[in-house]
Amino acid sequence: MGYRGKTDDHERARALRAQSWTLQEIADELGVAKSSVSLWVRDVEFVSRPRRPGPDRRPHPWIARKEAEIAASLDEGRQRIGRMSERDLLIAGTALYAGEGAKTDGRVKFANSDPRMVLLFCAWLRRFFEVDEARMHLQLYLHEGLDLAAANQFWSEVTGIPVAQFFKPYRAVPDVGIRHNKHVMGCPGVSYSCTTTHRKVMGLVAALLSSEALPG
Repeated sequence: MGYRGKTDDHERARALRAQSWTLQEIADELGVAKSSVSLWVRDVEFVSRPRRPGPDRRPHPWIARKEAEIAASLDEGRQRIGRMSERDLLIAGTALYAGEGAKTDGRVKFANSDPRMVLLFCAWLRRFFEVDEARMHLQLYLHEGLDLAAANQFWSEVTGIPVAQFFKPYRAVPDVGIRHNKHVMGCPGVSYSCTTTHRKVMGLVAALLSSEALPG
């Protein structure tokens, strides 16, 4: 390669680096050593951010392999789980509560920022216990600066609990020096005040975690 060719690669590398390409991606694109790229772009500001490949550019082979493996794993998971039976739901909800639910006597409480888990918990609770809907409550943990009204509406739709039954939210002050990714909709704590129900839940948890329940 002549001097002009190296100059073109140098300029191209710097342009790609400014677009948040990694050193390895640039080296693969130009067919040069990663160490050369590092020297060429050492003074170019790099801001890491997701980058979607253009319509005429295929993703890097390792990215394509990763995406294919993830897609295959998701498909395999769906096939293995299938549609849960009533017993499956009973066990899944009990396991979920064993890991994330409150153990203090008197109140069934589950907190998680993942709406899928919250939805599963609510479906499980209503399916297997006699629930007085008026005693279902939710308290939201939400960082200041985020939309409280939108978060309340979102979790009300997920849980089926009216916003009027939400407790006063806890508004946390974000520490920009530690936390960078805030949950936009916050983290809800769904609670049901009933000692009898909580004891029944803990009975299920104890049975699930007993050695008798494990396969031989």
